[in-house]
Amino acid sequence: MDLPDDAAVWRLDEERALVLTTDFFTPVVDDAYDYGAIAAANSLSDVYAMGGQPFLALNIAALPPSLPSTLLSEIIRGGAEKAREAGVVIAGGHTIQDQEPKYGLVVIGFVDPHKMLTKSGAHMGDRLVLTKPLGFGVTTTALKREIVAPEDLAEAVGWMKKLNRSASLLAVETGLSGGTDITGYSLMGHGCEVADASRVRLHFVNNKIPFISGARRYAEAGTFPGGAWDNQAFYGSRVHFKANLDEAARMLLFDPQTSGGLLLAVAPEKMASLIELAANLEQPVWEIGEVIAGDGIEVV
Repeated sequence: MDLPDDAAVWRLDEERALVLTTDFFTPVVDDAYDYGAIAAANSLSDVYAMGGQPFLALNIAALPPSLPSTLLSEIIRGGAEKAREAGVVIAGGHTIQDQEPKYGLVVIGFVDPHKMLTKSGAHMGDRLVLTKPLGFGVTTTALKREIVAPEDLAEAVGWMKKLNRSASLLAVETGLSGGTDITGYSLMGHGCEVADASRVRLHFVNNKIPFISGARRYAEAGTFPGGAWDNQAFYGSRVHFKANLDEAARMLLFDPQTSGGLLLAVAPEKMASLIELAANLEQPVWEIGEVIAGDGIEVV
């Protein structure tokens, strides 16, 4: 209970533990089906981030009575089909009325306690690998401000709907012990959690960090969600930036992500096998830095 890991873990025996998590949020896109699918992928992610395999879920929803039943059905269908893709059974759930839609899942999975990914599992010398690009927050905020390009939104939606299943399998099969998913606290916020739990410093190379196509443009236009400024206020004192990084570049690293990828700590001798397995799984990976001595984060 003392470490900020992604989900609760309850050991059943020497080889099995239950993983339990929940997440839900208001719509990040206009399309009801996509919203349901993104919310489900995001809810499942915390089990994958622990190296587990989800198997059972419950819907949790707050829905306006004024919303047309066709839209309500599309939200639930999006979640159900994403869960089915993950091999997860949704066994009911609970719904209440509210003025703004909210949807997500309670998720239960299994994990081998000896192969679990934790935020305390990073070690000095490990390479830092990311499995999805960043920039979802600024792009969905551009949607809310009605300035988003359709192709940029489609790219963001595609990534947010992508399960972290293959990324988790990649970590487990490569024998990794350190990792987390990048969601609302941003790369910098979740990176600080890893640095604190593992008692190390994370060194990121900014020009190696991947972003979706329109992210920089929307950042320069100042379309950050409020959570980005909250992340900067809370974690900014722990992050040392190279002097020539402008405000847009810095703030993109505090951009909250919905259904983001995994940040993995990979021992140097395991990088070759990880890259080979990633290719076989058709799982994108980007090496974006390394773990060094110290505390907090540096970005160069």
